[in-house]
Amino acid sequence: MKHLLSLIVWLINWMPAGAQSTSYSRDVNEKIRQVEQRLASGIRLPADKDWTIQERMQYYDVPGISIAVVNNYQIEWAKAYGWADADQRRPLTTQTRFQAGRINQAVHGTGVMVQVQNKKIDLFADINTYLTSWKFPYDSVAKGKRINLMQLLTHRAGLVPVLFSGYPVGVPLPTVVQILEGRKPASTPAIRSVSEPGVRTKYSGGGLMISQQLLMDVTGQTYDPYMSENVFKPLGMINSSYILASGKDDDLASGHDFTGQVIEGHYKIYPEQAATGLWTTPSDLARYMIEMQLAYGGKSGQVLTPETARLQLMPYEGSSNAVGLNTFPDAQPPLFTDSYGPSTAGFNVSFVESLTQGYGAVILMNSVNGFIADEILNSIARVYQWPNFYKPTVRQTVVVPESVLEAYVGNYQEDNLIYTITRENNRLFEHVKGSSRAELFPKSPTQFFFRSFDAEVEFVRDASGKVVKRTMVYNGQKSEAKRIN
Repeated sequence: MKHLLSLIVWLINWMPAGAQSTSYSRDVNEKIRQVEQRLASGIRLPADKDWTIQERMQYYDVPGISIAVVNNYQIEWAKAYGWADADQRRPLTTQTRFQAGRINQAVHGTGVMVQVQNKKIDLFADINTYLTSWKFPYDSVAKGKRINLMQLLTHRAGLVPVLFSGYPVGVPLPTVVQILEGRKPASTPAIRSVSEPGVRTKYSGGGLMISQQLLMDVTGQTYDPYMSENVFKPLGMINSSYILASGKDDDLASGHDFTGQVIEGHYKIYPEQAATGLWTTPSDLARYMIEMQLAYGGKSGQVLTPETARLQLMPYEGSSNAVGLNTFPDAQPPLFTDSYGPSTAGFNVSFVESLTQGYGAVILMNSVNGFIADEILNSIARVYQWPNFYKPTVRQTVVVPESVLEAYVGNYQEDNLIYTITRENNRLFEHVKGSSRAELFPKSPTQFFFRSFDAEVEFVRDASGKVVKRTMVYNGQKSEAKRIN
């Protein structure tokens, strides 16, 4: 009986999301079925067949995925797969909240643009004009230039490149000012200039935290209530917040590592709300997506006017970055915006849309391994016939003896990154601590390629035949990691 009940729970979990309360048309159900069965890599092998979503979740050790698909400016369907927590065998639903990580930068940018629209903030004024609880301490590094809010939001302010790693549940959390000053209990350095502003694009979560403090100083409100009142409620984002208001873990997905194990404490807490603190669902992010699409096209203005929305969504000052967003390098109509990748500890996010044609998708995963997202997007793009999205490349592989593969196993260091190469029989894998594990496919006995992203790796030997380094070519750039053991 116990096994039968477990099977029933599992089958229910794989039913179309909201099947107990939502009825989709026959056409939509058929599209869902096709999406689930047509996962594909951008780099294909000659004998490849399409995969099912269940097969790839098992391959990547991803316990749970939640998806919302937008078509013709509407959420056409939403569905959740797998477990919210693999240890507890707690089923994932479309109402389960995930940590959204860096996609929150776009949502935060909209919250800021509300005040720009209300003429309370000038994007191009010195940030210290508006900061009252804290002032940015300019020094000689800035070369006499002043930082403005647009530079903060597009990562062109020349600030220390801070990434936030989160805090265990239950420990004291820093205030925003403590984060900006690098004072305990903050675990990150003070936010200061490392180059003059406006010269180059360099990600800095610290810059976003300055913009959060500026927004709170201008409005006189704490961050979560402000965003709820000005962004979430107008758009019907009922499952989005920066604080765990319910206090119930059943509402929240647990993060998992690349082997599918629940991370310690189930998740981390991010007091850096503007940078990476949002808890939400794919459907809520899809509602945000749709409103920005409509506003961009001049068809709505629930939060931002079309003029303000276009200002947020256009790349700024020679950068590929818009306010809170990253854009594809070849972004042109239909303009796709994209923000995805390792989100927070144990989570991943993918957010892709066409601003001009009203379609897109949001994929949230409670796993550090996010490679499956691209394969799901490829399937969605094929089923919904997104133009110019899925353009696979077919590559050949060769057979390499296991003894040769074994010679490559070890650790390779490039700056502060350590790449770990492991072998499972005749398969080689690469893993960077805290990120996904990716399989390497041989094109020759020394050269390999990834299928999850378009990059090539080569193992180099010295005159004695010892493997001494690993090189990688990615986006036309070559990097080198020396073997350390």
